[in-house]
Amino acid sequence: MRAYGNDKIVDAMIMVVIITAGLFCLLPLLHIFALSLSANGPILSGKVTILPVEIDFSAYKAVFGNAAMIHSLLFTIGLVVLFTAISMLMTIMAAYPLTKPNLKGRNFFLLLIVLTMFFSGGMIPEYLLVKNLHLLDSIWALILPGMVNAFYLLIIKTFFSSIPVELEESARMDGANHFKILWHVILPLSLPVMATLSLFYAVGRWNGFMDALLYITNSELYPLQLKLYEMVINSQVNDMAIAEGLNASVPIPESLKAASIMFATIPILLVYPALQRYFISGMMIGAVKG
Repeated sequence: MRAYGNDKIVDAMIMVVIITAGLFCLLPLLHIFALSLSANGPILSGKVTILPVEIDFSAYKAVFGNAAMIHSLLFTIGLVVLFTAISMLMTIMAAYPLTKPNLKGRNFFLLLIVLTMFFSGGMIPEYLLVKNLHLLDSIWALILPGMVNAFYLLIIKTFFSSIPVELEESARMDGANHFKILWHVILPLSLPVMATLSLFYAVGRWNGFMDALLYITNSELYPLQLKLYEMVINSQVNDMAIAEGLNASVPIPESLKAASIMFATIPILLVYPALQRYFISGMMIGAVKG
């Protein structure tokens, strides 16, 4: 009975910690959302906390009326889809052979992959590599350098290794080669981990900013995060006129920044509910298998 009571106390403490951590994550987002929907006066007077004050959609009208922002959003969606598809294909094609004990140099290749998780060439060598490959100002500069994540590769390789080898042997007795085994046996059983890693790749590319800042100067190829950065830094709103009440209908920079952040955040948040059931099972499998 005493142990049962202690468990309830521990559970309550865990719940308090989780709720507190959740609030720390949620409150800044609610504050940004409230700023994006509030009128100029309450924002300038500091009255906006987590609820909108005097709801005003002028900031969202300014963002959605920006053709360059819409172009950047569509370009980023296409970039994320292409990047995720190529990354998953290359990760799977690299992980599957590493599950075969008879692969020559298997341990050596695994060692090389693990080393990349601890050591990297650094920003300048990577920039020079991209430049010498003539990838600057191209979409491939945003895809090829981060195409395969070593940690994700090890996760999916571990998952493949956990699939009973008898299934593969049965398929081989029916005349299947490695590609057929991978496509018809391994991948259908790997849906949770594939969905999870696809989400990780997609979110990573969606939030990618530094590589675009280094490699892209053509505004037609600006991903959304870089466009957001440009919009925040180079806002052309005349905040002095707003402060003097000369044009209260024009959104102030704070409101415009908040609306832009929500514009860049909501699309990727909508992906999570669709993949949630695969996300949980995929994370647990990748975490406990040795």
